[in-house]
Amino acid sequence: MSRTNSSTRARLINAALQLFSSQGVTETTTRQIAELAQVNEVTLFRQFGNKQGLLLAVIEDSAVFTHLGESLREQLKQTTHVDEALKNYVSDRLQALEQIPELLRSVVGEAGQYTLENRRALGRGITQANRDVARYLATVLEREQLHTRIPPEKLASLLNGMLFGYLVIELTSEFHELWDDRQDFLESLVTLFLHGAVSPLVDSSTSSIALNQNGLPHVLPFVRGEREMEQKVADLPASLVHSILQQAKKQGLRDYALAYVLFGAGLRPQEVVALERSHQIIDAHQHLLQVTQGAVREVPVNQWIMGKRYGSYTRNPLSQWLRSRKDDQSALFVNDAGQRMSEEELRASWQEFTSGLLTPEGQPLSPWQARQTWCVEMLMKGIDLEDLSILSGWDSKQLQPYAHRAREKAALERALRLDHKV
Repeated sequence: MSRTNSSTRARLINAALQLFSSQGVTETTTRQIAELAQVNEVTLFRQFGNKQGLLLAVIEDSAVFTHLGESLREQLKQTTHVDEALKNYVSDRLQALEQIPELLRSVVGEAGQYTLENRRALGRGITQANRDVARYLATVLEREQLHTRIPPEKLASLLNGMLFGYLVIELTSEFHELWDDRQDFLESLVTLFLHGAVSPLVDSSTSSIALNQNGLPHVLPFVRGEREMEQKVADLPASLVHSILQQAKKQGLRDYALAYVLFGAGLRPQEVVALERSHQIIDAHQHLLQVTQGAVREVPVNQWIMGKRYGSYTRNPLSQWLRSRKDDQSALFVNDAGQRMSEEELRASWQEFTSGLLTPEGQPLSPWQARQTWCVEMLMKGIDLEDLSILSGWDSKQLQPYAHRAREKAALERALRLDHKV
């Protein structure tokens, strides 16, 4: 497209946006648009076919759809967690839609007057946007080893539908009192998707990632009692675990205590942030935590982790962190503001104290690997599956891959000992 044609197209789109927003799509004529853009009306028809074709171009060239795919690919380079990815996308799209409020009102109010051809064209634009978002979400979920209970395409469609519905309500009504403010809606939406649609990736024997007909990753579902998806066993070597704990110690008492609980008690992040100070049972002979999330149970906090002792039952990274606190907050873990730590904040802390460390396969570390490492280590120490089932909240069948992994490691250790005897 030549520079002149590009300039003409931009003037027509800007003129149409201005008139559509001020007087509505139906009341705006192509003659008015051409006059405002200072071009011949024939040029408008040559560029866009008709007024509805121009409307589609206005929407596509707006901040809502322009280079959406490229924009999301760029965001992937800056996004670490799925909650961050969701918040970034939702926030960006809301800001983009807010730039054209009058146009949105007009499109919603007059859509019934559009031709079938143009409604289908608008639908194709929305479908493409959904696919861009689906690829974005699928990539983030796969990278973080998470699983969706519905395909990424449907997840993206639901997300965009909720966003558009929210804006329609905001722009067409007053005093609906559905949310306190924009941030309240954003937090509620992300919470819904994280806890209602996303869970850890299933074991490779019960799930696989394949490309569907649209070329998008699709994870096959696996349902269990708590709807927690068992992942492929990816326990960490002792040297790496000790490096994580050392880096956490350098970060501060709280991070050291977090790492200690994750590797010493094998709890999930959501279980850790739900802990209260009163959930501890501690004396010279034991240190227990009462878990109230998911499978309610008591879990010992092991002072020995991967062959190295971290204090004693009464003096360890967790007890030292609690003694250092001056607040009255009942939560076992609090953020820098003295409020209960969120799961998102826990994951952010994990990212900080595992920075620069990678799995033996060269992949970033995830908190779920601490739980998996704990499971394998407990089996290596001699606990049976029934007892581990009670402590972990998983049934024996779901622990079978961990038992197999523990046997693999034990066989390797025996082989090494035999080699030393030769």
